[in-house]
Amino acid sequence: MSLVLEREAPPLHEDETGAVRVGNSRVLLEIVIRAFQDGASPESIVNRYDTLSLSDVYNTIGYYLRHMDAIEAYLNRRAKLAESVQQRLSATQPDLSLIRSRLLSQQNL
Repeated sequence: MSLVLEREAPPLHEDETGAVRVGNSRVLLEIVIRAFQDGASPESIVNRYDTLSLSDVYNTIGYYLRHMDAIEAYLNRRAKLAESVQQRLSATQPDLSLIRSRLLSQQNL
């Protein structure tokens, strides 16, 4: 019996918003990679996100390790996008700390 070696595409797909998701799940690539960078094992990542398969997490981490520069560039773009969204939300929403303090002062009356 001989071993058949074949190339596999990474278990990643881009959704309609441009976000990269892992396997057949809605889990973002950045969540898996940041968890791995923080020391989480593939098994613990799967335990946190039960829609992921263990093989998809291992393959994603392997892909990250082989293409670290490209993945880090993607992660940096996503972080900048998240920051700009946060800034836009903060600019359009009232200061919630003022509302919170008013509500708390009303409770104390």
